[in-house]
Amino acid sequence: MVHFKSISELALANNLPLPEHPMLGLLRVHSEIIINTPSFTCDFYKIGLKKIKAGLVLYGRTKFDHETGCMVFTKPRQVIEMRDLRFDEDGYILLFHEDFLNGHPLHEDIQRYSFFDYEANEALHLAPKEEKIIRNIFYTIDQEYNNNEDEFSKEIILAGLNSLLKYAERFYKRQFINRKQLSGTTVTEFNKILQKYINDGSLENRLPSVGDFARRLNISSRYLTDLLKVETGKTAIELIHIALISEAKNRLRKKDKTVSEIAFDLGFENMSYFSRLFKKQTGMLPTSYKKHFLE
Repeated sequence: MVHFKSISELALANNLPLPEHPMLGLLRVHSEIIINTPSFTCDFYKIGLKKIKAGLVLYGRTKFDHETGCMVFTKPRQVIEMRDLRFDEDGYILLFHEDFLNGHPLHEDIQRYSFFDYEANEALHLAPKEEKIIRNIFYTIDQEYNNNEDEFSKEIILAGLNSLLKYAERFYKRQFINRKQLSGTTVTEFNKILQKYINDGSLENRLPSVGDFARRLNISSRYLTDLLKVETGKTAIELIHIALISEAKNRLRKKDKTVSEIAFDLGFENMSYFSRLFKKQTGMLPTSYKKHFLE
C-alpha cells in the first residue's frame, strides 16, 4: 500500500496541480478531473465538498454515498481508495498536513470532531442553504490560498477551517434529527442487542464494547455514539453501563450468587472496576447493596 508523506506526492500520483504550500493544498474539482488512486494512507487530513458523477470512494469499511451536496472527512493514516472518480460539478478538496496545525488551538481541538472517524456511508448530506454556507467558506479559503502569502495568510485560512468544522458539527446534528426514523431504528436495534447480551451472555463473559454494537449495526463507533447522544442524551458507553448496573441490581437482590459471580457473569473481569461503576450509578458498593436487600 502506498503512503503519501506530502500533499505533493499525492498530487503527482494523480496528475493534479501541485499545492501552493508544502503542508496545505486546495483543489478545485470539476468535470474534467479524474482521480484514480489505489488504496493509500497519508499524513494529512482531507475535507471534501463534491458531487460525484461516477467512480468509487472507499474509506473505513464502506462506500461513499453518491448523493449530491456531500462532505467527507478523513484523517491521517486512514486507508483511502479512489477509483475513476469523476465529478458532476465544481467542488473543493482541502488537504492539510497535521503539522500545519502546530501552535494553533485546532491542533488539539480537531481531535474532538468525531466525524473524522465516521464511515464513508456516513458522509454529511447538506441542505441547499447549508451547502451555500460551506461553499462560501471554501471560497474564502480559496481566495486566501491563491493570494500572495503574508503574515496573516495562515491565520485567515485556519479561521476558515475552524468555521468549516463547527458548521459541519452543527449540520451533522441536524442530519441526525432529520433522519429520525432511521436514527430511531438504530436506537431500537442497539437496545435489542444490549438486552440479548444481558439475557444470554452472548459476548462470552466479557464486557461489550461500543465497537461490538457498531459492527453489528454496520456503522462506525463514533457515529453510533453521536447518534445515541442526540437521540437519548447518553453516549453508547453510558447506555451500556446503565443497562449492566440495572441488571446487576436485579441479580444482587437474590441469594443464589455472590457479588463476584454476578460481576463475572455480566462480563466484569475486574471486581474493583465493577464496584466503582456500581457505586457511581447507585451511590452504594455492590456488597452493601446486596447486604441491604438480604437483610
